[in-house]
Formats: sequence, structure tokens, C-alpha cells
Amino acid sequence: MVRIAVLGCGRIGRMHAANIAAHPRAALGGVFDVHRPAAEEVASGLGVARFESAQDALASPDVDAVLIASSTPTHSDLLEAAVAAGKPVLCEKPIDLSLERVNLCAERIRGSALPIMLGFVRRFDPGHRAVAQAVRDGTIGELHQVAITSRDPGLAPVGYLKESGGIFRDMTIHDFDMARFVLGEEVATVSAVGSRLVEPQTMAELGDYDTVTVLLTTASGKQCVITNSRRATYGYDQRVEAFGSGGMAISENVRENNATFHGAGFTGRGTPLLDFFIERYAAAFAAEISAFVAAIEAGTAPEVGFEDGRLALVLAEAALASATEGRIVTVGEIG
Repeated sequence: MVRIAVLGCGRIGRMHAANIAAHPRAALGGVFDVHRPAAEEVASGLGVARFESAQDALASPDVDAVLIASSTPTHSDLLEAAVAAGKPVLCEKPIDLSLERVNLCAERIRGSALPIMLGFVRRFDPGHRAVAQAVRDGTIGELHQVAITSRDPGLAPVGYLKESGGIFRDMTIHDFDMARFVLGEEVATVSAVGSRLVEPQTMAELGDYDTVTVLLTTASGKQCVITNSRRATYGYDQRVEAFGSGGMAISENVRENNATFHGAGFTGRGTPLLDFFIERYAAAFAAEISAFVAAIEAGTAPEVGFEDGRLALVLAEAALASATEGRIVTVGEIG
């Protein structure tokens, strides 16, 4: 039984804590949050210890590993501390908003044989994985293009957006990792455009975008187009498509059920899309914990590791530079 402590008891930390507590080969080893009432609520609800500090959790003999779900500025420090304490880590994305800080973290943990996993949960979505597998096993022939659509149901609060690092580092970073996962090759060039169409004044004040399109190209010429919007009136829009010489594989949106309704004046009316990321990727979040536990049990590197997190941030920086400067950016310029 792998005992995992959760550091951070916000929305995603609470979800992770519940998933760990429910896992057949894991146990929730305790929780910590700088906001004590949040940690107390989770600890009481799941019947586990509340640590007074992250350091207490890392030092506890009753904790085998940690899951970092705290605020982004704390990720690198906690990841380094966990490695120093000999605890395997599952860290939510991004590692940090600063590529320089991520590179420093990489240097500090270099040589560690501990399982260090990054929370790119979409890799564990059954549909998305099936698309990637169709590329790997040649079901669609030689891959030519990938199309990734990711649109939020609504604009996040301004307070969140101010601290998010911008749409490329906060939102598109998931799609950059998915692009690498499906393409199976590293990206060579990045071309991005950003617009302020959802909340123009707010985005202008933040120096950010709410609508972006990114074109990634590999050295062999394979292409990936990513489209993002901060507001889709019809729900959380999540689709992945791979097109090749022998066909196409598509991972569609997920609904509450697959029923469609037909009547006078309408046909094919379906149930709404699932509300947001915790609901949409519920199965993927559970599978992610299973993958982390399996890596700890086997003492092997997780499927998605630290370098995947670093390279996704490199692509985010390249996209930001492209959108800001109005040019194609080579990945080598950034990382």
C-alpha cells in the first residue's frame, strides 16, 4: 500500500485526495494546506492526518510519496524538497511559470532515481490515449496532421488570470503536452496568434489573450493545430484528432450520456457537455493515480515526467514569443 500525502487542498487537491483514498493500492497519508480550514475539512472528511507544514508531511515516516497540488509558485520548492526527502512526487502542472526556475529545478534534482511525475492528466483520458495509440500502431497510416481543440466553458476570475502566467502557460500547456504525446516527435517550429475577443478590455489590461491558435511543426513536416478559447457557451470543449495517410482517429467530447433527441423542428439534440475539467477527466484523474502508484511500486520512471513538463513550458514560451513578435519561432531559440 503506497501512502501518499497531498500538499494543497484547493479544488484539484481535494479531488486528488479523494481519488487516492479510494484507490485499491494506495492510502491517503495526510494533507496540508497553508489555509488551515481547507486542510482540516479534507482531513476530517477523509479521516486522515492534517500536517502542520509541508515539511512535516515530507518528514513523516507514514508518508511514502507526495502529490503537489498547491499554488504554482510553490511547485519547484516543494518538488526539490520532496526529492531531497527521498519521496516520489506527482506534481501538478506547470512546474513553474519561469523556464529559468524550471531549468534550475532540473539541475537540482538531476541524478535522482525517484519517480517524478507531472500532472498532464489528459494523457490518461481513454479517448485521447486511443488516438495516440492509433498513431503508434499505424492504424491511420503515416501521421500527417493533429488537431487539438480545447475551450473552457467560461472565463476564469480575474484574480486567477492575474496569477496564471497567461493563456499559453496556463491553458495551452496541456495541449502542448498532448501534441507531443500524439505526434511522437519533438516540435521544431511554433507559430501562434492571439486575440482578445471574449473580454477585450480585461485581456488588454492583463496583457493576455482569450482566443489563440497555434501551429506546431516537426522537423519531418508533421503538423499540429491547437485552438483555444476561454469561453465556449456550449460547455467544456475537448477534442483530439489525428489524420494520416490511411485514415483518421478522433477523440470526441464527453457528455452525461449518449442519448439524442428528435422531434418537430429539431434532430440529434444531445445532452450538454460535461461542465469542466474535473468532471470531463474524472476517469483520467483516477488512471493518473494508478500510473503514479504503479511507477512507485516498480521503481520506474513514470510515463510523463519532469522533462515533459519542462518541454511543454518551452513550447508555451515559444508560442508567446511568436504571438507577441508576429513571427515563426524555432524551439531551439527558447530551450
